[in-house]
Amino acid sequence: MTVHTAQPQVKRAPQGRDASAPQAPQGRDASAPHPAALPLRALWARPAARKLLVLAVAAAVLGPVAAATHGSGTWPSAFTVDLTKPLTGASDWIIDNRDSHWAFLYFFGHVSGAIIGAVHAVYTVLLALGWAGVTAAAALIAWRVAGVRVAVTALASFAACGLLGMWVPTMRTLALMIVAVAVSVAVGALLGLAAGLSDRTFRALRPVLDTMQALPAFAYLLPVVLVFGIGVAPAVLATVVYAAPPMARLTALGLRATDKGVMEAVDSLGATGRQRLLTARLPLARRELLLGVNQTIMMALSMAVIASVIGADGLGDRVYQALSTVDVGSALAAGIPIVLLAIVFDRITAGSSAPRPAHRLWAIVLPGGTGEHDRTTARTRTVATWAMAVLAVLGLGRLSSQSWPDTWTVAIAGPVNTAKDWIVDHLYTGLPGIGGTADLAAHYTTWILNPLRDGLQALPWWGALLIVAALAWLIGTWRTALTAVLSLAAIGVLGRWELSMDTLSQVIAAVAVTLVLGFAIAVPAARSPRVERLLRPVLDVFQTMPQFVYLIPVVALFGIGRAPAAAAAVVYALPAVVRIASEGLRRVNPGAMESARSLGATSGQQLRQVQFPLARPQLLLAVNQAVVLVLSVVIIGGLVGGGALGYEVVFGLAQGDLATGLTAGVAIACLGLMLDRVTQPTKGARDGA
Repeated sequence: MTVHTAQPQVKRAPQGRDASAPQAPQGRDASAPHPAALPLRALWARPAARKLLVLAVAAAVLGPVAAATHGSGTWPSAFTVDLTKPLTGASDWIIDNRDSHWAFLYFFGHVSGAIIGAVHAVYTVLLALGWAGVTAAAALIAWRVAGVRVAVTALASFAACGLLGMWVPTMRTLALMIVAVAVSVAVGALLGLAAGLSDRTFRALRPVLDTMQALPAFAYLLPVVLVFGIGVAPAVLATVVYAAPPMARLTALGLRATDKGVMEAVDSLGATGRQRLLTARLPLARRELLLGVNQTIMMALSMAVIASVIGADGLGDRVYQALSTVDVGSALAAGIPIVLLAIVFDRITAGSSAPRPAHRLWAIVLPGGTGEHDRTTARTRTVATWAMAVLAVLGLGRLSSQSWPDTWTVAIAGPVNTAKDWIVDHLYTGLPGIGGTADLAAHYTTWILNPLRDGLQALPWWGALLIVAALAWLIGTWRTALTAVLSLAAIGVLGRWELSMDTLSQVIAAVAVTLVLGFAIAVPAARSPRVERLLRPVLDVFQTMPQFVYLIPVVALFGIGRAPAAAAAVVYALPAVVRIASEGLRRVNPGAMESARSLGATSGQQLRQVQFPLARPQLLLAVNQAVVLVLSVVIIGGLVGGGALGYEVVFGLAQGDLATGLTAGVAIACLGLMLDRVTQPTKGARDGA
């Protein structure tokens, strides 16, 4: 009998692998990662986590070195450059040679004379037309360009300017506006044309436009005052520098976004470069060009008020005088015409971008046909109609007086000041529980502004640079982060670190309040068309009201200090945040909303989990606009005790101190550029660039 013994089967290890090595447990692939490493791999797969890890390593390596060599407090003095001596020398040279040097006599003098002559000529024409002629001309232009509704709006707006007793200041502002906007549009269009046709020019021009838009309006005033003195010429030039960048940006954007298929079709027909520009690119960019004109007009109007500080007469001068005496009634009487002018110009430029059917007035003037005639007949009718309209305007101008009749005016300054006094008497102090607006301002300063300012000033300088780099890199690219860091470092180099941290604390606090209120209002406005219609005229008025007008009532309610500047900044920036946020929430994909409702999501869940995530780009844009607008008002708040960089700009302008004013202005521009990069998403950020 044969006995078979069972031999144990020994598995051979695969080639290239040690048989004594530990074997993977059955049921799991040996090449698969360990379960404990899965969360780390998932975290590493996110671009934001990789960026933060890189910055954490940089902080761990460079932080101790920077702290050991240059300390962990404020910006080290070794990295500071004092520009006081060269800027003071430049200012003294300009003052000493302004009346004798050939550059002032034969160049700047002729530029100033041409501007003054152009404004005077336009103002003379407006006076010659009289109040009836100007009103009729505005209504006619509005009707022809944008329709009957806008014509009625223009007619009522110019009539309201006369009823408020502001006809002559309105004409002075209008004359300055016409010249400034014409020059701004021409300069901006030329720069935008060069940037739109050349990539190299676009890359070179972009940082210049960024700096020009971030630089506060007050900073423009000081250099032009040194060169041109006080008056209309520096006001127009400062307005041009402030208002031309939007036109340049939008012109370049429109030309660069031209449909490639259309351009290929034009090229295939053998068109020259000039023909491609005139017949394809410019017509296709018409919408962006008109939007650029619109934005230029809006910025020129806001700058026309600020330019009153250097002698620009008109409505802005009335507002500025009212600010010095806290006269709310006079400020409102001069501010309302500015708002009305802005609304009329906005409606005209917006209406001109939309195609409209031919008006039936042509058939009334010259009978025969309904628009099917040849091109020559249509041109003849148009010329005849415009000739009759011009004759009618001139006839009305001759029949009317140059200025609005005094008997047709309504004085609102007295009643408004009476109401303001009543509000101040009942709200400034004595409110149960809160004490009053004065106590609110004191608490806001003590509990919010002071701790935030002290915390930012106590932050290590290298820590502030790392935080800015992290914030900018998370929503942008490494180029965005580098620009933000260099902008913040430039503030330290200029020796304005602590003052900039003070200004930054005011901006952060005001932006937080603005966003909370703005999003709270934007949600019902996005969900209810009725609420949106009710809010629209209110937002129009608040968005076009001059910044100075907001300072006057808040000073009456909150006194002098940083709190009124913050309150005015919130009111000024709130309309833009509400508009952008509500538009973003309203345009969320209807399919996504319907899917959420079909799954039983509540209204709050739809808002938090669908609308807010899908509207993220628009919400970030609202944050960006809030930062930019709040910063502009916080700087002007230097007039009412806001302090920090705003005070230095105001002081430099008042004293003619170029070193103080210009250095503070450049620091504000760097601060604005840094905040813009931190809050503006950049294309390519999602890819982890």
